[in-house]
Amino acid sequence: ARRFDRKASHRPRVKHLVRQLKDKQRILVTTHEHPDPDALAAAIGLSYLLQQLLPEANVATSFKGTLGGGLNRVFASYTLPRYVPWDKIDLSKFDATCLLDCQPAFTNSPFPDDMCPVAVIDHHPAIRGKRCRAPFTDVRRNVGASSSIVFGYFMEADIDIPKDIAALMLYGIESDLAGAAGHPGELDNMALSALTLIADTRKLYRIRFVDLPRSYFQAYYSAMKNAVIYDHALVTHLGPIDSPEQPAVMADFLLRYENSRWVMVTGLSGKGMVISIRATPGASERAGAIISKVIRGIGHGGGHPNKAGGYVPLPDLSEETLDRHRNILKRRFVAALGIRGAKPQRLITPERA
Repeated sequence: ARRFDRKASHRPRVKHLVRQLKDKQRILVTTHEHPDPDALAAAIGLSYLLQQLLPEANVATSFKGTLGGGLNRVFASYTLPRYVPWDKIDLSKFDATCLLDCQPAFTNSPFPDDMCPVAVIDHHPAIRGKRCRAPFTDVRRNVGASSSIVFGYFMEADIDIPKDIAALMLYGIESDLAGAAGHPGELDNMALSALTLIADTRKLYRIRFVDLPRSYFQAYYSAMKNAVIYDHALVTHLGPIDSPEQPAVMADFLLRYENSRWVMVTGLSGKGMVISIRATPGASERAGAIISKVIRGIGHGGGHPNKAGGYVPLPDLSEETLDRHRNILKRRFVAALGIRGAKPQRLITPERA
């Protein structure tokens, strides 16, 4: 553990975390609403670690929102053996709460605005002017996944990671580093190397190669059919989606087109529009800054240098409203990238009879 601490380029934190929680009897570990694999794996890993370090405490794990209808749902089926449904949770009965892969000021935080967790562990940039005031705060923008931070805690505490949890954390890190996220940090690289040797390979294989619902293939079809290119930017929409993760999956896929450096994908979920933006590594603009310009005044969101997400609530779901908002988002996206006068071209040209 000492050798790890010297190489991790970050001061050891797990002892500080334990000091904040040592007298707590009931601890809740959670993450952002509609969690993705990295968020789920980080929460599961931290719950196990805290139970080892604080054996007298009762550590519960719960998540707010849906787990999606595709990759997230399948991943969750391997992840949540002792999952407590959110509607069964009474926040007032917990002595402490730990929030992972999210921060209290974020719009996807599961907590009320007036509630501050004891611990916040995340790798996303904080919202300007809304710095987290939790007693324990570990926010590392140079780390690619929250599961990597939790891996670091295991190493600092010199506690073995169970093989099944190692598989979940490895997949969580891989998924957050997939596509446009690129460039893992030093801690991510150490986590990937170590977890590969530890992980339950059978479980990891089942997670990586899962059966996907028909809606996923429909999403690929819609993404390709509707894709339009403006110079080096690609824009498409999916229509109704049954999983908030689908626009992100499509954006990662479409960014591989040889002439695209930016991608924006929208999809209808509930009473609003989910947006995912991706950029190739080394892009001159940050994806988080671009999505702020795209949804300014009409929605909320944020992100990393190369990937970002957002949500725009809609007054209704009429075709007129959908077309108007898609055009607004498209115009703002292209303008934010400084693209002027580019003639739109379809990615896929229909075959002529």
